Amino acid sequence: MLVGKEYLAASLTAAPLNRKIMPLTKLDSTAALIVIDLQKGIAGLPTVHPVGEIIGRVARLAHAFRERGLPVVLVNVTGVAPGRTDAGVPNLSSFPANWTELVPELEPRPSDHLVSKQRWGALIGTSLDDDLRQRGVTQLFLTGVSTSAGVESTARSAYDYGYNVVFVADAMTDLDAEAHRHSVEKIFPRLGETDTTASVLTLLTGAPTRPA
Repeated sequence: MLVGKEYLAASLTAAPLNRKIMPLTKLDSTAALIVIDLQKGIAGLPTVHPVGEIIGRVARLAHAFRERGLPVVLVNVTGVAPGRTDAGVPNLSSFPANWTELVPELEPRPSDHLVSKQRWGALIGTSLDDDLRQRGVTQLFLTGVSTSAGVESTARSAYDYGYNVVFVADAMTDLDAEAHRHSVEKIFPRLGETDTTASVLTLLTGAPTRPA
């Protein structure tokens, strides 16, 4: 076990550029899929990866989680934090009326947990942490848009709250290629494990179905 300076040194060098994605080590008995901001007002933005492919992968993951009785959390953003920033605050009144609606490809089910947030992260200012703990969830699979904002912010809180975090790297994207790369290669290895949609689906295939 690494301790003290050894642990710090390992942490600082844990994410080399162009690193290979390592296979997920374990599927917890109660894992949840978290889908960040796949909504109409964001899906139409110019993302680094084709958003249709991202949505398709997330939809397959959601179907697999539901089939096994595992929680699916669909998150949308409906507002912003009030603090002043150099980038400025977007004028939400100028957005289309349906900008907060989830994309239909997700096919929300009554069993899904819907979360509306007004911050970057889904665990800040919402009841999501309490809801997950009541269901005994210990592991979160993160997907959605954008990698460096909503996904990373949620991951940082989840890690601090003690969850096992898994990033499904090919089921998320960003508006900026460098920001996406930095999150995946530099930040995520310090917060959790990273895997692909195909690998997660294979792992779920062998998982027992939980009672509703």
